[in-house]
Amino acid sequence: MLVWSRHWRCVVLGGFALGLGLVFIAPLAVIALASVSRQWNDVLPSGLTVGNYAAALGGAPGEQVRVSLITGVAASGIALLFGSWAALGLRRLGHGRAALQVLFYLPSAVPSVSVGLGLLVAFSRPPLLLNGTPMIVLAAHLVLVSAFAFASVTAGLARLPPDLEQMAQSLGGRPGYVLRRITLPLLAPYLVTAFSLSFALSMGELGATVMVYPPGWSTLPVGIFALTDRGEVFEGAALTIVLAVITLAMSLLASRAASMRERR
Repeated sequence: MLVWSRHWRCVVLGGFALGLGLVFIAPLAVIALASVSRQWNDVLPSGLTVGNYAAALGGAPGEQVRVSLITGVAASGIALLFGSWAALGLRRLGHGRAALQVLFYLPSAVPSVSVGLGLLVAFSRPPLLLNGTPMIVLAAHLVLVSAFAFASVTAGLARLPPDLEQMAQSLGGRPGYVLRRITLPLLAPYLVTAFSLSFALSMGELGATVMVYPPGWSTLPVGIFALTDRGEVFEGAALTIVLAVITLAMSLLASRAASMRERR
């Protein structure tokens, strides 16, 4: 009851705003300031510059942006395809459905470093040799994001009105026709969400990637880690902002596409 008084509402909201500022806004503000700084020896940085962004978008960092985009789009697309196929297949399954769903969720419960180590052990010798190739990075990202794609599509299927599909089948619609014209269009917002979430996770993945990436196929998080490890904090901060902007832009585009689809 105390929370509903004006005084305690202000206290609760003030505490929430303080926590949000300290945990989320303050770190981002520090990174943003560092990304445009030449040096930081006082409370505030000095020698503001955009040269850090020029360095972050050219040479090796620019290549890392390309690698991250290719890996993120490819891993998210494949995860969406397999996750949707698995969710649709398990939807009609009776016995054993819960156990199989746990298997699909298992990669999200395993530390990413363990996933990287497992891939190194599994694919470091014939007949399937992926170690030292970009494919092992794609495989690591696919393993890590597939569970989230599967979960998003499964949640979407649980919210679909079953009577629409049943009506279409009662009118003579074949399963393939019902899937193309009824189920998938209704699932479109959830498919977009699944792709967006998978892409965001792939873009920020470090643990497994740093275990398996070959020379010449370094992602943005690996590049940020390498820069900060060498003491090049300002360029690392600029690259972090670039990563955040790319991920946010993709998420906003996916959210807008899902909203437009729902309005139709």
